[in-house]
Amino acid sequence: MDLNKLLKAMLVALPIMAISACSSTSESETDAMGSTNGSGSELNGGGVQTGGIGGMLTPEEQQRQQLEQLRKEHIIYFDFDRSEVQTEYAAVLEAHGTYLVEHPSVRVLIEGHADERGTPEYNIALGERRAKAVAKYLQGMGVQPSQMSIVSYGEEKPLDFTRTDEGFAKNRRAVLVY
Repeated sequence: MDLNKLLKAMLVALPIMAISACSSTSESETDAMGSTNGSGSELNGGGVQTGGIGGMLTPEEQQRQQLEQLRKEHIIYFDFDRSEVQTEYAAVLEAHGTYLVEHPSVRVLIEGHADERGTPEYNIALGERRAKAVAKYLQGMGVQPSQMSIVSYGEEKPLDFTRTDEGFAKNRRAVLVY
């Protein structure tokens, strides 16, 4: 056989081999042929393990994913007439702080808000205290003051317009805006 005939034969056979190598097995065939070993990969009738590696992240990758998930939360809520950051928001603020420390060119605006109870002047001051409390927390983690700006909207931008305790609670907040 000359070289050209051999190459043509290989080119014809190659797609057939690729198709056979990429075959899939239905669930019913899998149940009949093999069993699951508990890690998400399956054993076929010949005892060969198939499937991908799932959930195998290093501790650093797991921590990075956790921080990314926490950073999706950007609202810190406050008790009535209070401006202290509650411990339940520590993980969220630490995720934002870590990100800001690692990215010194990124800036964040911290908005302070209040519910409508109280005078407009009082609520502007309360919103400012709330925003400053968040900024102080972040600064304690090493975030540079130049990365943060503060604005207070007081009662002017409510999230919830209902005049219920739940509605008022949603409006007592600080918001991190990138």
